[in-house]
Amino acid sequence: MKAEKVDLEPRTMMGVHEVIPMTAMVDYFGRAFTTSAAELGKQGAYPAGPAIALYHGKPTDTVDVTAGFPVEQPVTSTPEASVVTLPGGPAIQTMHAGSYDSMTGTYDELMAWVTEQDLTMAEDMWEEYLTGPESDPDPSTWTTRIVWPLA
Repeated sequence: MKAEKVDLEPRTMMGVHEVIPMTAMVDYFGRAFTTSAAELGKQGAYPAGPAIALYHGKPTDTVDVTAGFPVEQPVTSTPEASVVTLPGGPAIQTMHAGSYDSMTGTYDELMAWVTEQDLTMAEDMWEEYLTGPESDPDPSTWTTRIVWPLA
């Protein structure tokens, strides 16, 4: 795992926000990404990048998450999807290669690196799904960018 410090520009995303059991993640993501894309389309907008899951606080057996897409056109929240700003400023990012089931190891390595660097992380962080099951059914080809702003 290679982590790096980056300086982010704020970005806007539209996504579906829910607090869900960890066991409901797969169903939630399918619903959230489909709904977010539809809501963007209703406003004449389109995704400006790969799907994103913004995690609010540390997941336990439940997850507080907003999943959707970054957008560059002006959009407004709807009853089905919210407009959220991904913060700018200093952050740590790393890449995970492989299935989502194996991400725990990448997070463990990232947290060890953060501790070694004596960094303090913000509460919210996100994952960007650069490649996944929609592009190739083989999990070994999937790539996820993990982005964690500094506090």
